[in-house]
Amino acid sequence: MKDISYSTNKNGFSYRAAGILVHNDRVLLQMHDCEYAFPGGGVMFGETTAETLIREFSEEIGENIIEVAELKWVWENFYIWNNKTYQQICIYHLLKLNDNASIPLSGKFIHKEYDESDSNPVWFYWIPINELDSISVHPANAAELLHRIGEGVQHFIHREG
Repeated sequence: MKDISYSTNKNGFSYRAAGILVHNDRVLLQMHDCEYAFPGGGVMFGETTAETLIREFSEEIGENIIEVAELKWVWENFYIWNNKTYQQICIYHLLKLNDNASIPLSGKFIHKEYDESDSNPVWFYWIPINELDSISVHPANAAELLHRIGEGVQHFIHREG
């Protein structure tokens, strides 16, 4: 199966799912190309966003480390990258660590499929929630949204350029 996305020479679209995993007042973020983001990935045709998160976390971090909880954020993101205009819809779910999860619970760790020939690997970081305002993270309003995580589903739109 392929991700639900398309691209032409002028524009592109993608459908993504991301997970909000909080532990000891820290949130798990991934860094790739010098930018922080919530871990997740492209939704494949026929897959729910919860199924996407289970698959992506299994591929990137480890088998059976998460349970997908309730929907929290819906982000419509319009941006420009490599001279193309993109539209992305990203669905964020709150996640819970499984009791048998065997991942580091502080600091940083590398993508489980890391290959030494990879010049730009994906790293995962446990970032204190109170430090989110001091780093560049997508979505940019993540700190505010995390402080309002109990207020139901939040919908927000970002337009670049």
